Amino acid sequence: MAGSYDVRDKVVFITGGARGIGAESARQLVAKGAKVSLVGLEPDELKARVAELGPENAVWFEADVTDEGALQAAVEGTVSALGGIDVTIANAGIGGGTAFGSTELDIFDAIVAVNLGGVFRTLQATLPHVTARSGYLLPIASLAAAMHAPMMGAYSATKAGVEALANCLRTEVAHTGTKVGCAYFGFIDTDMVRKGFETESGRRAADRMGPIGPNHAPPVSRAGKAIVRAIERRARMAYAPSWIIAPLLLRTLVQPLQERQAMRQDLAQILEEAGREEATLTTPQPREHHL
Repeated sequence: MAGSYDVRDKVVFITGGARGIGAESARQLVAKGAKVSLVGLEPDELKARVAELGPENAVWFEADVTDEGALQAAVEGTVSALGGIDVTIANAGIGGGTAFGSTELDIFDAIVAVNLGGVFRTLQATLPHVTARSGYLLPIASLAAAMHAPMMGAYSATKAGVEALANCLRTEVAHTGTKVGCAYFGFIDTDMVRKGFETESGRRAADRMGPIGPNHAPPVSRAGKAIVRAIERRARMAYAPSWIIAPLLLRTLVQPLQERQAMRQDLAQILEEAGREEATLTTPQPREHHL
């Protein structure tokens, strides 16, 4: 915990704000008196969110986080409309994955461009405004930053990269009074998680994960609550569900156990089946993106 931080009248810049975790975080923040800027690729959804939250509380901008110019325009538009930026939630991302040997390079490049490059661009574009107010930066990683599961190579690599960016940035901005967190989520009940396991191999993999898998994913409100709590404390970590903290802290012990468990299951058969299926990748849109 880094102390109390009142979100009333604070301006929060949220990528991936059209739906899922981004939209839910915006709802909970506005309920506490914050102003939000929602950034993404779905203008109709973004307009609907602003109408829901109230135009006095929210603005929206269409921008792809891989497009530096469009992202910078959204930042400038936010500052013009709301007077500045106190908090950044770098949430936009895409899912997708298949066996390592079956992953096409264009899919790998797209995942890296959005999930890692997009977070970097978002943090860099908003950094001068947030540090000017000694605010808070929260890139959204995943439990996948610490636990690296089969068929999740590209995704896990980007989330580990997001965690590394947060750790480096935290030290660099400390002298400004700005705090940097990192969010780690397990499976959350979102559109992207449901889509990621709609194939036959995905359903079989989900069944084998048991109570910590997507079949038992908590509601998106849990992730939104964790983000709001982290902002109010300008905390080093945000996480949900609560059990996530154990593998994060014990990652060097848990990873080998996970690998052994995978080998006990019919992983080879699942990988073979997944190789016959088209590699899954959501269209790069501002959506939640958590393991």
